[in-house]
Amino acid sequence: MKGFPFFKRNQRIGIFLLLLLIVLIQIAYFVVDFSEKTSERSSQLFANIEKQVDSLRTVALRPKKDTIYPFNPNYITDYKGYILGMSTEEIDRLLAFRKQGKFVNSTQEFQNITKISDSLLKKIAPAFKFPEWVNNKKSNDYQKVKTLLTSSHKEKQDINTATKEQLMEVKGVGNVLSDRILKYKERLQGFVEMDQLAEVYGLETDVVERLKIQFEVKTLPNIVKKDINLITLSELAKIPYLKYEEAKKIIGLRSELGNFKKFDDLLEINEFDKLKIRKLQFYLFIED
Repeated sequence: MKGFPFFKRNQRIGIFLLLLLIVLIQIAYFVVDFSEKTSERSSQLFANIEKQVDSLRTVALRPKKDTIYPFNPNYITDYKGYILGMSTEEIDRLLAFRKQGKFVNSTQEFQNITKISDSLLKKIAPAFKFPEWVNNKKSNDYQKVKTLLTSSHKEKQDINTATKEQLMEVKGVGNVLSDRILKYKERLQGFVEMDQLAEVYGLETDVVERLKIQFEVKTLPNIVKKDINLITLSELAKIPYLKYEEAKKIIGLRSELGNFKKFDDLLEINEFDKLKIRKLQFYLFIED
């Protein structure tokens, strides 16, 4: 039974019984004189057993949805924090701490700053990956790296005017990723905040952080916001972060409410959360 470590206990028992049944059927096959009809039934039984074993193996090998891969908690973005289960307030506390040029150096310090619960800390802390200069407690190295990360001799460039060549100067951004960044910027009508870079397909967290060292949002994009209480379905469906079906639900909810009084009214739609609603406010407004 220990030969199937990737199956659960009840799955291992099931497989053992299935294998035992197969052996018994094979013995019976050589001992008993089966008719053609019985042989057909046996073939069907073998086929069914094989399908069940394959099904169990597929389930056991399927990756867990709640797998958290190693990451540096100092670089948690709004999106990353939301995925981890942190509240908006907890994420904001960490971001405010980091804006001071400070770094989290331990699991306990992370909890002290963010005020996250013990249960959530227990869930995500095993995935924390601090730099070697933190783990080795080398204060001199810490000061050197901190200076490197928090200051730059070159003035930051505007991400909204960056060229393909300028983007490719960042380690980890090649020909393909630079094109994706520019295309995504065009789709969004411009970046409102640097955290939107994390939404670019294939752009790893560490690469996003390197981009933040060299770039920033200096000029906000000229986005013409629409009144959510007047916008049409066709106009709403063209807004980034919205699918057509979601746009229909907004129009339907607006009809039920008469008019939206506040953006939190959108929380009545199952697919919507505070993070999504905040991003929609880049393109929509509510007339007072």
